[in-house]
Amino acid sequence: MARPTSAFRCTECGWSTVKWVGRCAECQQWGTVVDAAEQTGIVRSLQAVVPSLARAARPIGQVDVEHAAHRASGIGEFDRVLGGGIVAGAAILLSGEPGVGKSTLLLEVAVRVAATGRRVLYVSAEESTAQVRLRAGRTGALHDELYLAAETDLATILGQVDQVAPELLIVDSVQTVSSSLSDGLPGQPSQVREVASTLIRVAKDRQLPVLLVGHVTKDGSIAGPRLLEHLVDVVCQFEGDRQTALRFVRALKNRFGPTDEVGCFEMTGDGIAEVPDPSGLFLSRSRNAVSGTCVTVALEGRRALPVEIQALVVTTKAPQPRRVVNGVDPSRVAMIIAVLERRAGLRQLGEHDVYVSTVGGVRLAEPGADLAIAVAIASAMRDRAVPHELAAFGEISLAGEVRPVTSAKQRGSEARRLGYTTILDVEAGSVRAAVERAMMASSSSGERELDAAF
Repeated sequence: MARPTSAFRCTECGWSTVKWVGRCAECQQWGTVVDAAEQTGIVRSLQAVVPSLARAARPIGQVDVEHAAHRASGIGEFDRVLGGGIVAGAAILLSGEPGVGKSTLLLEVAVRVAATGRRVLYVSAEESTAQVRLRAGRTGALHDELYLAAETDLATILGQVDQVAPELLIVDSVQTVSSSLSDGLPGQPSQVREVASTLIRVAKDRQLPVLLVGHVTKDGSIAGPRLLEHLVDVVCQFEGDRQTALRFVRALKNRFGPTDEVGCFEMTGDGIAEVPDPSGLFLSRSRNAVSGTCVTVALEGRRALPVEIQALVVTTKAPQPRRVVNGVDPSRVAMIIAVLERRAGLRQLGEHDVYVSTVGGVRLAEPGADLAIAVAIASAMRDRAVPHELAAFGEISLAGEVRPVTSAKQRGSEARRLGYTTILDVEAGSVRAAVERAMMASSSSGERELDAAF
């Protein structure tokens, strides 16, 4: 009998090896190489099965799309991310860090859907029913059409679905549910794959939308096999800093809508509340102009948000000046400081500590905030305040040029709607010209304030 060529296989990517290793050489994942079944050499044949009349193939124009329509969940920001609402038979995966508010958000979705007369089954595999009931009483998520169960066995959950007959199923979470058809402990790749595929198959057969909660790893990716993200229809990521009340929901994958929408929420003592217009959340409340601040218009999905960037420049005697940032990319800030020294004439920045931060805990990853960061640093360096009515957005190149950014017209319209009359963008030409224009605006603004005082 021939010796099998491979006895171990990676559950993530399918890579095989003749001996066990702790880390897959293909996908670099730890603990995913398991003992594979040996080749028996038996050739099995597959017989064709005649489909039933309901499953028979038909012309695409005759397919009924009524069941695939979006139905509102009652939370506008969540519906915005999903593309208009929850689709019947859709499998939606919501991931996020521990304590960010995933269960609170889904409990709010459950009670809103139940308030429309649709029965909802909330299965908690991490908490007891008493614990969930306590949180529901605090947030006001109580309704007669909202059913609650605490189960960790997949077969029992399917029995609950048969008994309750819900129109929405929420499972919190998929990593803590186990199936008797698969070996291993809950949370292992084989268990997560079996549980997710079974729930998705039930969702498609019964036209039952399923909301699954997923854990994340240390690097922020979704725990479990990558196959989980391929199986579900929608992948949403719940982001937010636990030190702040602001939360964002982003769609990483959406078969029924766009993936560039962002939902904004705020954690309160009574639960989670949607923020339809978050324009004022990322701006300071100071009425007097302070040096080292500049407002930019960031693009979160299709939504333009004004964000205030603050900078502080302090003289230092240390051989290596500090560069401390919060909410922006440190490498881009270092590049902007180098451009300001070389192209804008601020040659003494190498002798100062530079601190850059955003207001409200928002994180800016796009290059459109480069110009506002440069203006804020220059304002702090020269100790001259930028007027409140000035906003800036644009990408800065190493040559000192201001390059255009995406959706510039939408950013400018949003800035003017909020009262920013002076806008620095690609028309400034260079970062030196933009900085000088901002300083001139601050001088004229100071003269107007001085005239008004006298």
